[in-house]
Amino acid sequence: MSVVDTGRRTAVLQRVLPSGSYAGMARRLVERSALLYARAWMVLLSGIFEPLFYVLAFQIGFGALVPVVVGPGGVELSYVAFVAPALLVASAMNGAVSETMSMFYKLRFDGLYDSVLATPLGTYDVALGELTWTVLRSGLYAVAFFGVMATMGLVTTPWALLLVPVALLVSMAFAAIGMVCATLLRSSAQFEYIHLLVVPMFLFSGTFFPVDRYPLPLRVIAELSPLYHGVELARSFSVGVLTPSLLGHIAYLLALTAAGLYGTSRRIGKLLLS
Repeated sequence: MSVVDTGRRTAVLQRVLPSGSYAGMARRLVERSALLYARAWMVLLSGIFEPLFYVLAFQIGFGALVPVVVGPGGVELSYVAFVAPALLVASAMNGAVSETMSMFYKLRFDGLYDSVLATPLGTYDVALGELTWTVLRSGLYAVAFFGVMATMGLVTTPWALLLVPVALLVSMAFAAIGMVCATLLRSSAQFEYIHLLVVPMFLFSGTFFPVDRYPLPLRVIAELSPLYHGVELARSFSVGVLTPSLLGHIAYLLALTAAGLYGTSRRIGKLLLS
């Protein structure tokens, strides 16, 4: 993107957003996070291994008990091929949630955002900068996981390349909503409330079995989960089955991202500038 295009985008956002909330300098927070993690790169790598172990477990063990599963469009898949795309987006979710929860400490204890808001940066710069870094971190997990899938022979169509963008979209949605949650927490003990939501989403959003097996009320609840929409996108692209419903899944995740960014900006402003 050229300097002119960036300047135009900044000017548009400055007109749309509340005065002083956006200075077009969110990249400074991204640079800070990158420099910080350059000394703690093992923390980034650790997030790759959990979903990898799941895939290996299904490949070696449980997958032998469930030889064939019907996927999108009636395509028959091995169980590991059914689960792997869902685990890819689940790893993006976990990375986003983990990173946004660190925002609680930056806000409540480190005083980072007090210092940031004393510069030309505004509250929307903070929200956008934290979101961008979280998506970059989750993208690292997605690329690594996709490489594992390709090595295991689970990539069978060129459409599967879109699994990485889907993971980034899921990361955006969870990061945006997670940042709002981080501004609402009053103590680290309340992290348990976040886990109380994330763990059921991981288990019951179609990650390990189709949601159409659920009773109707439980199915409706499952379909409200952002992870469900990411799983549906990833699984469809992994087998190359494209339907108009995919646009609805994308729109849902984009709407959550926009709502989360706006909510985070407002909450930070209320906490630190009021």
